[in-house]
Amino acid sequence: MPEDLGYLSMNVHPTAMRPLLGLTVLVVEDSRFASEAVRLLCIRSGARIRRADSLTAAHRHLQLYRPSVVIADIGLPDGSGIDLIADLAKASKDDRPVIIATTGADGEDQQARALEAGADGFLPKPIDTVSAFQQAILEHLPKDMRPTGPRLLSDEVIQPDTLSLREDLSHLDELLKSEPESLGYVAPFLQGLARLAGDQALKTASDKLSDAFSKGADLKKPVAKIRDLIRERLAVKEPV
Repeated sequence: MPEDLGYLSMNVHPTAMRPLLGLTVLVVEDSRFASEAVRLLCIRSGARIRRADSLTAAHRHLQLYRPSVVIADIGLPDGSGIDLIADLAKASKDDRPVIIATTGADGEDQQARALEAGADGFLPKPIDTVSAFQQAILEHLPKDMRPTGPRLLSDEVIQPDTLSLREDLSHLDELLKSEPESLGYVAPFLQGLARLAGDQALKTASDKLSDAFSKGADLKKPVAKIRDLIRERLAVKEPV
């Protein structure tokens, strides 16, 4: 059975510039925009990345590979990342990856739930600065897997490709149009995407949608507002 064991060989060592060199990160994330952000963070840090966009895909991946780090979004299309975290945490510390939970949805209990399930750490979205991403992983690695000596801290802010953002928006618009029963999944997805994109108008509208959904209120107006905002953004042509 093939395995990713963190270091590919004894000659691969982390450096001050690439403190995650030799590690493999599995990001379990349904948002292509958020996944692209993590991909760029991994590149800047020296880590390899694999992606699973659902619980099913994550379990399939973990049957074949052993990543060094798993970054699991809490809200996934086929269930909760909390369940994946709990499954991974059943193994002993020596036999499991570093587990980092993440979400862009509002709710103060999200971090507590993730840590209670067995996550080593929690990263709220947006995960945008290189140094914050590196530190969130390094502090949970065994000492012999950390770089020795001073580490170059980078405050570089990651800017994912907007094409992946447009793909997310198109997907969400299709769900809102054809699958109204998916709002329990769509609403927090929208909150996280709006926060990651720095889109305050979309964030405000997604907050209203989440609030209406939680109260069992009529959803026609908040859904229509969200779809109008999405169509406005998709109508803007990308620069050539």
